[in-house]
Amino acid sequence: MPYYVYVLACKDGAFYTGYSRDVEARLRLHKKGKGARYARTHPPKKIVYVEKFETRSGAMKREREIKRLTRAEKLKLIGSKRNRTVDS
Repeated sequence: MPYYVYVLACKDGAFYTGYSRDVEARLRLHKKGKGARYARTHPPKKIVYVEKFETRSGAMKREREIKRLTRAEKLKLIGSKRNRTVDS
C-alpha cells in the first residue's frame, strides 16, 4: 500500500505538509482537531498537493524536503504538473 505526501492550504493562508496512507481520511482528522498541533492552530481548508511513494521512508524524506521550501517554492510546487490534487 503506497504512502502519500500532501500539502494542506490552511484557512489563515499557511501551508501544512504531512504524509499518510490515506490523505482524505487524514484531512478529516485534521479538520476535527486531531493529529498535528500545527493543524489544530491553523485549521486546514483543503488539500492542494499530493505525491505518491511506494515506501514510508521515501514519503518521509520528501516531506522533510517540502517542509524546508520557502513559501514561494511551495507555491511553485503546488502549481507544477507533477501535482495531483484532491478536493475535500
